[in-house]
Amino acid sequence: MAFASNLNITGQTAGTTRFSAFIDGLKVRMERRRIYAQTRDELASLSNRDLADLGIHRSEIPRIAYQAAYEN
Repeated sequence: MAFASNLNITGQTAGTTRFSAFIDGLKVRMERRRIYAQTRDELASLSNRDLADLGIHRSEIPRIAYQAAYEN
């Protein structure tokens, strides 16, 4: 008589593995969003003169914040 058994060494089922992956992805997205918002807010708080000293125009702030959060 032959039988097959599926032993899961880690103790996680496919559902909990997918849920863990979902939570991990959510954490990454939340951290990236936090970095984006923090960078945007810090740059926006600078005066036009300070931004000019850095070579940044105020209209570039969202792009720079996006690059800081999502393209690293």
